[in-house]
Amino acid sequence: MQRKFGIIGGDLRLIFLSLLLAKENNIVYTYALEKAEILKKEENVEFCESIEEIANKSDILIGAIPFSKNNVEINSAYSDKKVTIQDLIENLQNKKIIAGSISKKILMQAEENNVKMIDIMENEKLTILNTIATAEGAIERIISNTNKILHGSKVLILGYGRVSKTLAKKLKGLDAKITIAARRKEAFAQIYTNGFDAININNMGENLKEYDIIINTVPELILGKEQLKYVNNETFLLDLASAPGGIDFEEANKRKIKSELALGLPGKCAPLSTAMFIKDVIEDIVI
Repeated sequence: MQRKFGIIGGDLRLIFLSLLLAKENNIVYTYALEKAEILKKEENVEFCESIEEIANKSDILIGAIPFSKNNVEINSAYSDKKVTIQDLIENLQNKKIIAGSISKKILMQAEENNVKMIDIMENEKLTILNTIATAEGAIERIISNTNKILHGSKVLILGYGRVSKTLAKKLKGLDAKITIAARRKEAFAQIYTNGFDAININNMGENLKEYDIIINTVPELILGKEQLKYVNNETFLLDLASAPGGIDFEEANKRKIKSELALGLPGKCAPLSTAMFIKDVIEDIVI
């Protein structure tokens, strides 16, 4: 069955999503993607001139991921248009839109105007699938920022959530020596069961000296001034956690410890694969 999708703004992930949907004989209307040259070659893709037009023509609306950085405008990396949240909401009354990482402020604004917004990044299936791209992207950043092979390197991962579990398995496959820092007793049991070493995240200090790579996945300050004084200058610090993150980067820079905040790796490192994941989850939502 041919469906009519409307895609508003976004990055490479939504460009690839547009192509995937169009190649399945769906009609894809786009707005604020006029710089995406690859879409101009696809016959099932049409470019709209306004939010009102795309809203009227589409059955299923999809917005940027993340939806907005400032709660005022929609993210639109492939457009010079400034698409405001207010303009979008005013033209979508009594409709719904699927987007990602939508702030509470925008969700409330939409609800007040009878617009239903579905945050796809809250979907458990997509969250788990995205850990694959995040883990592979993290490994790419590690290889690019270190002078040693991963084989035999001592890696400390802070936290044992979804991303950490996938990343630890992939690093183990490369014969890195993995230690997980956690808090909960249940997490320690899982860590040992999966063949990793474990330390208590609250008791890190001099033991930090031994690691070649430290990766944070906890969205709270873990490696502060007190902990960083023990970190070797040759250690690479990688933070994968959402704001505010877990590493004091200012202190790390003072101590000349190489560090990097790597957010949004699925979209940056594997936009096509991530678009396939998004498409799969959207089909679950709309069927």
